[in-house]
Amino acid sequence: MIEVCCGSFEDAMAAYEGGADEIELNSALSIGGLTPSLGSLIMVKQYTELKVVSMVRMRGAGFCYTDYQYEQMLEDAKLLISYGTDGIAFGFLKEDRTIDERKVKEFTNLIHDAGRKAVFHRAFDCVKDPYETMEQLIALGVDRVLTSGLQKTAEEGIPLLKELQERYGNRIELTVGSGIHAGNAEKIRKETGIERLHSSCKTWKTDDTSIGENVSFGYMAGEKETSYETVSIDETEKLTALCR
Repeated sequence: MIEVCCGSFEDAMAAYEGGADEIELNSALSIGGLTPSLGSLIMVKQYTELKVVSMVRMRGAGFCYTDYQYEQMLEDAKLLISYGTDGIAFGFLKEDRTIDERKVKEFTNLIHDAGRKAVFHRAFDCVKDPYETMEQLIALGVDRVLTSGLQKTAEEGIPLLKELQERYGNRIELTVGSGIHAGNAEKIRKETGIERLHSSCKTWKTDDTSIGENVSFGYMAGEKETSYETVSIDETEKLTALCR
């Protein structure tokens, strides 16, 4: 199973045209992915048959949220569910980088009450003890965990990913993500035993209105200052072909 990470409705259409069956829908992928707009979810459901896991994350940086931030995320989750998302990706940690069990349980119950999938995202890769954390997530009823094996990329995380799959793969579904592309997907799948792969299938487009004479709204330095990331139909096709 290939899950394509999308930052917009346009990204979702590229993933769909490239043969993907499922997407993770976000906004602001440049800072790791934030909650998508309702408009993007509505349009994805209107124009495609894609399964959609919607991110609920209201700011960049970490995963330890204030009460106001958490309240907003709860409302976002309720709205996304009401407009047809098939799952919610979320993650809550305490200041010591352990699971915030109360928040995870409340979110998981909300999602399950609606008959949707509860997915713990790569906040998992910031925890101190992946084994204890996985046991907690299983006990809390989480359906799926997205992880790179606590490393920057999935390839670097292969040893731990393999171990997690062997220990917990029959109790919780694992998805491997970060740096996955057509050139390494089969290696990662074979060496970890994990059948769900998460990829951005990324390419770059240019918008020259990013900069003026004295200002810049680009978020990448150097030659990509006027560029933004988007999903490539070609890269999606290459990746989905591997699992078919």
